Amino acid sequence: MRPQPVPSPQHSRLFAAALWLGLGSLLLLTTLVPAHTALLGWTPAFWLLAAPLFVLLALEPGLPRRWLRRRRLHVVHTVHGATGY
Repeated sequence: MRPQPVPSPQHSRLFAAALWLGLGSLLLLTTLVPAHTALLGWTPAFWLLAAPLFVLLALEPGLPRRWLRRRRLHVVHTVHGATGY
């Protein structure tokens, strides 16, 4: 039986920030929470989108480059697969 890897605190913090970003996006998209209010201004949008995004970037600075590289490889593969080259 293979030993199960122990989750590191870094991965749990990354998961928590990603979950925060996902739930905040869902709240804003379903308009349960408005992005801008007269009383709070842009504070809801900041705490639901910008803050978790900043936390993700602070925990994993190379994450956007990895996502872009993966996206670029997917697009190149799709284009070349469609043309037959």
